[in-house]
Amino acid sequence: MKVGIVCPYDWSSPGGVQVHIRDLAVALRRLGHTVSVLTPSEDDDLDLPPYVVSTGGAVSLAYNGSRAKIALGPIATRRVRKWLRENEFDVLHIHEPLAPSLSILSCWAARGPIVATWHSSMERSRLLAAGFSIAQTALEKVSARIAVSEAARQTLVEHMGGDAVLIPNGVDCSLFGEGEPLDGWPGDGGSLFFIGRIDEPRKGLQVLLAAMPAIIAAHPGVRLLVAGPGEVEEIRGDLEPEVAEHITFLGLVDEETKARAFLSADIYVAPNTGGESFGIVLLEAMASGTPVLASDLEAFRRVTAEGRAGASFANEDPDDLARAAIALLSDRDERSRLAAEGRIRAREFDWETVAKRIVEVYESVTVTGEKVTEDLRGQLVGRLARGGG
Repeated sequence: MKVGIVCPYDWSSPGGVQVHIRDLAVALRRLGHTVSVLTPSEDDDLDLPPYVVSTGGAVSLAYNGSRAKIALGPIATRRVRKWLRENEFDVLHIHEPLAPSLSILSCWAARGPIVATWHSSMERSRLLAAGFSIAQTALEKVSARIAVSEAARQTLVEHMGGDAVLIPNGVDCSLFGEGEPLDGWPGDGGSLFFIGRIDEPRKGLQVLLAAMPAIIAAHPGVRLLVAGPGEVEEIRGDLEPEVAEHITFLGLVDEETKARAFLSADIYVAPNTGGESFGIVLLEAMASGTPVLASDLEAFRRVTAEGRAGASFANEDPDDLARAAIALLSDRDERSRLAAEGRIRAREFDWETVAKRIVEVYESVTVTGEKVTEDLRGQLVGRLARGGG
């Protein structure tokens, strides 16, 4: 099958949607399918994989509580049309189809079967409310809908109507759990790891940093490893010296360093405060055998199987985060239990399994050549649900 995949966000900027698309493309290619990914890419020097086609630079736009780098306008439109014209895809898979970027442009320009995946969770969206009629002209062309989480599905149902097949994000378990920790880690005093944009409030680093004095008081040798883009010196400058000396900032890291960082930690901490529909980084930690401590967002509770495969704390509560971290650092047996349960849980989301479920959706629309009917959607939901997640 020849599959075209549209990524709405800048490929050179880290993000869950980009990682999802990259890993899906790799998994589909392993299954023998031909794949081309269309994406903005702000970094002209970025060494793109051979299956990725860039439409060029991106602009930053406030979107869903964050800033997204997207491509829109006449140049992007021409490049979308050229890519579609030069490829005769059996199915076009558009991610975040309502994102004001290549996704909605591709919806308008494409002919043939379209599958759309929703990633985002929003409590409300002024953007969707203002552009509802325009959005509907794109959605009318979509043959089948996928949501990566129940929260993302609810966003679709409440804002746009209709429903979606629930297929979760995937994780390539083979990339995690092997190799060596970073030099000098984890050490004997306990170690924590955080990864995410350090200056984006909803990623929650500020909550973790506020908890650090209490954690240090209980475990004087503890160290925190922080990875992700942002103004390190600005964050470091706001810390008390006695806290700063326990923290190492790595900045933006490559995939190999990220995998080693998971192995360098006794606990992976996810203090995200909202706007998360899934939690792929939790699965990466679990696949690494690193116990997870996460805020009690609904999406995170689902990934951790309501606490079976990961511990939690009250969202945006530094005191409760500190309490939970102190308890876990003091309890080696509980960390071992969470590590074992986490590995089992991560395997349920391995890309080899998830990609096959997505291919089932592709096949359903390419065989019929029509929209997925309610009866077919029900059959898909039942069959795919039996696959896990």
